[in-house]
Amino acid sequence: MRKSSSKDQLTPKEEELMCLLWEHGPILISRLVSLYPDPKPHVNTVSTVMRRLESKGFVAHEEVSGSFVYYAVAKKEDFRNKSLGNFIRNYFDGSYYGAVSALVADDKITADELKELLQLVERKGK
Repeated sequence: MRKSSSKDQLTPKEEELMCLLWEHGPILISRLVSLYPDPKPHVNTVSTVMRRLESKGFVAHEEVSGSFVYYAVAKKEDFRNKSLGNFIRNYFDGSYYGAVSALVADDKITADELKELLQLVERKGK
């Protein structure tokens, strides 16, 4: 199995910016900065992270009236699936059952939600 390289993964700052891009669509750096809570990061910091994301192939930009408008190239669903898999592998030894069991033990999922999940699994199996 191929191990993920740092080029395939997002740092916490990169992930934060990707979430903003997925939520708000094509956007200027100044608008990205305005979406952060106080204390807001410096424009140069956000710009540097965006360039890093672009070099990794997750983001692209187009020039509009002399300004760069950035947009996500990578799909949120791809990262969600990959991140979930990494999380399960790292914290539950690859056991999805272990992850769901932990949710039950910590009262993070109800019996009704588990019944709904079971129905989904049964429908998918048909």
